Amino acid sequence: MAREQRKLAAIVAADVVGYSRLMGRDESGTLARLRKNRSERLDPVVAKYGGRLVKLTGDGALVEFASAVDALSAAIEFQQAMVEVNTGQPADTALVFRMGLHLGDLIVDGDDLYGDGVNVAARLEGEAPAGGILISRNVRDAVAGRVKATFEDLGGLSLKNIERPVRAFRVGWDAPDWPTQAAPEVPVEPAVALQSSPTPLPLPDKPSIAVLPFQNLSSDPDQDYFADGVVEDIITALSRFKSLFVIARNSSFAYKGKSPDIRQVGRELGVRYVMEGSVRKAGSRLRITGQLVDASDGAHLWADRFDGALGDLFAFQDEVTEKVVAAIAPQVERAEIARARRKPAGNTDAYDCYLRGLACLSPVSADNAREAIRLFTQATALDPDYAVAYAMMMWCHATRLLYGAADDIECERREVARLWQFVTRVGQEDGVALSQASWAVASVLHDLESARQMVDRAVELNPNLATAWVNRGWINIWLGHPDVALEHLGRARRLDPSPARPTGWWAAMSHALFFLGRYEEAMTVVQQWLRHSPDAHPGLRIGAASAALAGRSDVAHRLAAHLQSIDPAFRVSRLEDYLGPYRSREFLERQKQGLRLAGLPE
Repeated sequence: MAREQRKLAAIVAADVVGYSRLMGRDESGTLARLRKNRSERLDPVVAKYGGRLVKLTGDGALVEFASAVDALSAAIEFQQAMVEVNTGQPADTALVFRMGLHLGDLIVDGDDLYGDGVNVAARLEGEAPAGGILISRNVRDAVAGRVKATFEDLGGLSLKNIERPVRAFRVGWDAPDWPTQAAPEVPVEPAVALQSSPTPLPLPDKPSIAVLPFQNLSSDPDQDYFADGVVEDIITALSRFKSLFVIARNSSFAYKGKSPDIRQVGRELGVRYVMEGSVRKAGSRLRITGQLVDASDGAHLWADRFDGALGDLFAFQDEVTEKVVAAIAPQVERAEIARARRKPAGNTDAYDCYLRGLACLSPVSADNAREAIRLFTQATALDPDYAVAYAMMMWCHATRLLYGAADDIECERREVARLWQFVTRVGQEDGVALSQASWAVASVLHDLESARQMVDRAVELNPNLATAWVNRGWINIWLGHPDVALEHLGRARRLDPSPARPTGWWAAMSHALFFLGRYEEAMTVVQQWLRHSPDAHPGLRIGAASAALAGRSDVAHRLAAHLQSIDPAFRVSRLEDYLGPYRSREFLERQKQGLRLAGLPE
């Protein structure tokens, strides 16, 4: 019996998103456009990178490359070319591809290829977002540092008919890094084209976003109602963020049933960010996918998928809404901070100053807080009604006290009280401003009742605001309810599992665990905190006390020594100068006991 022939190769699987829908609307036109793009875009890019077209699959193709670098380069260049081709085309006729790449051992049968390697590439393609690329870990390891792209780790995916989880990565790239030849113009029928403004709408003075209707990829038309409900909930929840300009439902739903180019949507609606998604039914399960795109260049900023049962649609709808909003709001803030950093220092407005101030706070330190105060002050000078900038100044002054860096404690307290007046005047409907101000009012002015009312109002205004739940946790710690604080902090972590400024969560969580007597767990949280901010004064304090009471004297003494090296004047008797208003004297005394055991002077 002849031995089967095998080879190692990089496989690219590609197909058209919504092909059946496109064929149902215009069979001959869709086939003509598909053939045209294969001959004018796919074939040249395959030849350029030395690939071989294994077979066509109706609405897609399977291509092999000897090199993973060449395979990914070809995939990116093709996707970028299709973005440019689709720009200006009728939204309901554009061809958008998804692609999957795998590097593996294949069975050769004449000109065809079979085996697990082909199956993995095809299944990855099925999980890829519209216009996007998913690659396996084998490909990522082979191309890392060799291709101008980024790779977002999606973890192990369970793929149909693949026994083992497959570690997958979402590919991102910057359009200027992948120049393509200009695509020939395609005539647009006025009767079906989206109405474009003669000139793009100007962008608002804060980050702007449109959430497009999700595509129903199921054969069940009833899922249209569910998909629309999810989108409406997401729009409503995002509208609670005063820092965002959110396009109303009526405008974004004008794109229902269409597949517009995202950059065109950005121009027509005057937004910087666009979210799109889909709903797919499989048996008794539903899968929702969503992605956030920068409309200025088509770059993908975030994408995720959510699986749930048909049994409780309302619970699943609420879950998806919370997770999507919790992911998008911080992602937009990070993108805006990066954008502000790229702008010339002299070309800033109040919002840019605010963003630069936020950027200073990663990591949090006394010096960084001082520089952030300068930038937030500049923001309020440019916009005297900028409530959140006043609140962040309060937060920074409180942080300097917490870090033992205040030259004049009473002066810092007077400044927090002064700024509080501005937040009270202009920030009563701003959840972020009320949340950050509440922490400063509690920790510096020791007015726990006012702080509790402010943070409760912040959560009422925006229940998806992770920082409000963190500060609510702090206030409950000071009120003597660490068990309640843990619930609030768990909510914050669920809303923002990878926060841009995570030290607030680590700080509150470590203190709550300490006061519940869970010293080992507190130490674990402190270790994460100190890896991010090695000189964090409160982290060293609570870490040393936790280690000492856990019987880890070696760790306790090491942290205490580091604390004294950055603050030689620290004494256990001065602990009250650094802490908030603990209602429970027992909590304060227990921390002092731990610090004494750690070897710090009285």
